[in-house]
Amino acid sequence: MLTVERVSKRFDSGVLALDGIELRVAAGEIVAIVGTTGSGKSTLLRLIGGLDRPSEGHIHINGRAVEGPRPEIGFVFQEPRLMPWLTVAGNARFGIAHLPRAEQERLSAAALHKVGLDRFAHAYPRQLSGGMAQRAAIARALVTEPEILLLDEPFSALDAFTRVKLQDHLLSLWETDRRTLILVTHDIEEAVALADRVIVLRGHPGRVRRDFRIELTRPRRRTDLDFQRHKETLIGDLDLDEVDAPPPVDAVV
Repeated sequence: MLTVERVSKRFDSGVLALDGIELRVAAGEIVAIVGTTGSGKSTLLRLIGGLDRPSEGHIHINGRAVEGPRPEIGFVFQEPRLMPWLTVAGNARFGIAHLPRAEQERLSAAALHKVGLDRFAHAYPRQLSGGMAQRAAIARALVTEPEILLLDEPFSALDAFTRVKLQDHLLSLWETDRRTLILVTHDIEEAVALADRVIVLRGHPGRVRRDFRIELTRPRRRTDLDFQRHKETLIGDLDLDEVDAPPPVDAVV
């Protein structure tokens, strides 16, 4: 169980990015976070992952406070951020270099198998397509066998066909181990296709406008009428015709 209790974040510049965020995520849920520009989506994900500290409020996982990065939290960024001098297997092992070599190899091989990169373990990042590179980044996040996987717009830099394929692959991974997934995305269709719930952030500072449950069975057909209705509801929540205060110059996303 992840709990976010009245969390706010003010940066050193004085900008208040998030204000009073409340969130509960049960084990095994897929939760998408969407929002208008500057509403603090990525900031919230970094706080949950322990990469930043909240200015106010508390974040707990299974009753333990998040005060920094933890092995039970995996993080996948928008860009793969692979180290070009390491092989795919070497990148996967990077976060577990403190373990005995045999254990490193066992865990990295298992992670690469999950993302379908077994045959590319000895390839270098320059030899991978964009989709393969992002799968390698997911393997690196999975190698510690985290309880919670945080994904910050992981497919936004990919073409539409590859993006849908990786969304489907992510769901297949989730169906295997049912780990908790929290996904920041600007793509409403992606949120409806993947998530059990969608958290909508609005404003500057960002506040939760809606906690919206996706009442659709899987697999989900993107052309179905109910799918389209869910999309329209979320788009309505993000409609910029409703006036928000303008974002500060150094607003975050």
